[in-house]
Amino acid sequence: MRREALGVKRNRFLWILAASAVLVPELAMGLPQDRPQLPNPLGYVSDHAGVLDAEWKARIRSVCQDLERKTGVEMVVVTVPSTKPHATAQDYGSALYERWGVGTAQQDHGVLVLAVAEGRQATVTVGKSLLGVITPPIIEGVGSTYLEPAFRAGRYGEGLYRATVALAAVVQDIRVGEPPRSRLKGLGIFLTLLTSIGALWFLWWIARPDLRHPYGRLRRGEFWGSGQGGFGGNFGGFGGGMSGEGLK
Repeated sequence: MRREALGVKRNRFLWILAASAVLVPELAMGLPQDRPQLPNPLGYVSDHAGVLDAEWKARIRSVCQDLERKTGVEMVVVTVPSTKPHATAQDYGSALYERWGVGTAQQDHGVLVLAVAEGRQATVTVGKSLLGVITPPIIEGVGSTYLEPAFRAGRYGEGLYRATVALAAVVQDIRVGEPPRSRLKGLGIFLTLLTSIGALWFLWWIARPDLRHPYGRLRRGEFWGSGQGGFGGNFGGFGGGMSGEGLK
């Protein structure tokens, strides 16, 4: 089966379509009110084509659940018998993504993996917040490595499971709603360095009792009686020539 059947080579068009639909929603306002009928979501896995057995459904669902729990990214997997009433799998996937609101609650951190039984096609639609993470080369790699060979052999469950694992691995470091980790990491390093410098300065200050004396008050003679012995060796003439009256 040619790669075109999986929609792999046309993923760039899919990405542009998905992004524009999210970034410029007013484009959809010109569509007819009687929109084509689409299936309803059935959770993380919507097997409308009936090509997945219970075991593969459970595995795929587990990956999607763990991904959303850990990162906040919502990923759903859908199978349909055909692309009708849409012309291509890309159009169908984009329409489902918009109609179902995938990733809407997650600030557009959504992923929809669609498999079409007719023609054994597959496509991936992502939200605008993930466009810089799940790139076209990544989608091409997932399609050629996991989806195409498995679909060719009729193993839809295996192909979709391995594809979801691969996509989840790409976004596993994302935390929806949190500041970028790099900023937090930089702040942590700065605070650690500042604390270390403070601790070293304190230890150095403790180890130098002479630095703890109020030198200004010593110069005024307020502590001359307690410090005279120490000054006698270094400043013999100066110490011997000064007394309590001499400081007044």
